[in-house]
Amino acid sequence: MASQPTRIPDAVSLPELTVRGMILGALITVVFTASNVYLGLKVGLTFSSSIPAAVISMAVLRALRGGNILENNMVQTQASAAGTLSSIIFVLPGLLMIGHWQGFPFGLTLAICASGGILGVLFTIPLRRAMVVDSDLPYPEGVAAAEILRVGSEGDDASASNSANGQSDRQSNAAGGSGVREIAFGGVVSALFAFATNGLKIFGESITAWIPAGTAVFRLTSGFSLALIGAGYLIGIVSGLAILLGILLSWGIAVPVLTSITPNTDGQAMAAFANGLWQHKVRFIGAGTIGVAAVWTLITLAKPMVEGVKTSFAALGQSRARGTGVKLGRTEQDLSPRWVIGLTLVCVAVWVVTFGVFLADAPLSVGGIATLVACSVVFAVVFGFLVAAACGYMAGLVGSSASPISGIGIVAVVLVSLLILSVSQASGLLDTTAGGKLAIALALFTTAAVIAIATISNDNLQDLKTGWLVGATPWRQQVALLVGCVVGAAVIPPVLNLLYNAYGFTDALPRAGMDPSQALSAPQAILMTAIAKGIFTHQLDWSMLGIGAVVGLVMIAIDAMLAKRGGVARLPVIAVGIGIYLPPTIGSALVIGSVLGWISHRVMKARAKAHGKDFGPYADAAERRGVLLASGLIVGESLVGVAMAMVVGFTGSDAPLAIVGSGFAGTADWIAFAAFVAVCVVLVRRVLAAVPR
Repeated sequence: MASQPTRIPDAVSLPELTVRGMILGALITVVFTASNVYLGLKVGLTFSSSIPAAVISMAVLRALRGGNILENNMVQTQASAAGTLSSIIFVLPGLLMIGHWQGFPFGLTLAICASGGILGVLFTIPLRRAMVVDSDLPYPEGVAAAEILRVGSEGDDASASNSANGQSDRQSNAAGGSGVREIAFGGVVSALFAFATNGLKIFGESITAWIPAGTAVFRLTSGFSLALIGAGYLIGIVSGLAILLGILLSWGIAVPVLTSITPNTDGQAMAAFANGLWQHKVRFIGAGTIGVAAVWTLITLAKPMVEGVKTSFAALGQSRARGTGVKLGRTEQDLSPRWVIGLTLVCVAVWVVTFGVFLADAPLSVGGIATLVACSVVFAVVFGFLVAAACGYMAGLVGSSASPISGIGIVAVVLVSLLILSVSQASGLLDTTAGGKLAIALALFTTAAVIAIATISNDNLQDLKTGWLVGATPWRQQVALLVGCVVGAAVIPPVLNLLYNAYGFTDALPRAGMDPSQALSAPQAILMTAIAKGIFTHQLDWSMLGIGAVVGLVMIAIDAMLAKRGGVARLPVIAVGIGIYLPPTIGSALVIGSVLGWISHRVMKARAKAHGKDFGPYADAAERRGVLLASGLIVGESLVGVAMAMVVGFTGSDAPLAIVGSGFAGTADWIAFAAFVAVCVVLVRRVLAAVPR
């Protein structure tokens, strides 16, 4: 990062938690929550909304006049909840896949999301001093957001200086109005491309070549989603190559081997036969790899997690001591322990009622329901508190986007499933025949509560790092994030229902006759559901999971060796598992996006070498432009997906705006391929336009 952000001192008091800022933050939260829900259901990924929210906030508040860096920070803090709480969709669709729900009840979904998010904020408040102020953890996203806020503030407050300094003016434009233009450019391009694909149907979604080699079948494919290009750009080349490795293991080794040794007794077409083996067998190799990676991550986090819990209690005691008459500076003021404890008890009470309503129709006695509610709520609160410390540490170490939320969900669903199974067997409350569906549903619902805590605990500490660097008031940030959790939680249920009724999910279509190829894949939800089912019904394909576990252990060993050698070369094991597990049309687009980012970085680095040490500001501007363009690509396609869901739901037709028939499909694929390549070239050139040749 170019420089340390200017910090507003304690003695200076600026407007922070303003009414207009809260309204603006709520509007941004709605947009990014809808985008993240769509993207997460389609590809299993969400994106951090802090940086684009900060840029939009700066542009709007600059137009309204009177804005400042701290008010901008509050807006991005509130809106950042959109990129994190949306991860609840990694679990909740499983309740429809098993037939327990027929839609997403607003009250239950709102309660589980909002209360979990609020607890994620509250559990990490006592960790702020130890993990943010006194720690040397890098907090990459928090520091990046602080730098953008600082540069935008320079544009507002030092225009005369900027006019005399070309580099500063360039930076200021990138962070302010120019930054919004980059988001808008990416959004418009992505929206038009997505409308041509999902609306008019003149673009295909992917291109695939099936290659037989004897009885073995290989597949080469690429998807054309610009949202995935943006997501791949943001995750970077290291994760992109790890996903590519997963694709190669899946479609270059596992599927060819299985197609060569498995008799095609039904006489299926080559593509259908290979896809069936991947769906029913190979994807569980990916699940095993992800599971092992998650367990290993938690093992490596055991020491900092325990220390984080100790620090939490120690900080709580210190807060009480400081509250006995010692006046804290503005930038040291968290929500008081009284508020933290009071809100925690309220959230736990809400969960008790929520789980009670969830089980209200179960064929159980009042005492049986009370027992299951107690087990679920206690598990969610205790495990959630422990996970909050672990996720807070991981957020500081590698960033919120790289924190293994999916892996934590896997561990949570395994543990809570075993807990419910053991309690049911001991008390006779549930069994795996008559009560199997209810037990699976309860395990998934409890896991959703844990994930809500985990995702927001990531976000809270990242935002508090940004606030510390710019001189924000912590308790005001915490209030802003609490509001963001409630707003985001209110948006999630209607968006989920809209997308479900328009597209359906894999293994869960709302109406007969719907095109299953258009269903949203919801990959994590399928994985969590399969694991819970396997524990209660003993029907998991343990051989494939075992192979995946071995693959995960090998990858962990390789990553450890790379870590010892130093440098940037690493092997994110969870990313390898994702590459195995995700459909290859999704994984390939992510890889392409990461490669485009790598190409841009290499060209910038070459120009930096040619221009010498004064090149830094230009490279920073280009990096920011790339991040904003990528964010725009994600938002544009996602919003078109949500808008098309409205049209589909209103008309009742799967393709109400199509202007071509199914016979155009082959031509549409090649047209999309040409347009896709052209757009990728334009995007790279636009990123590099900020850099002199």
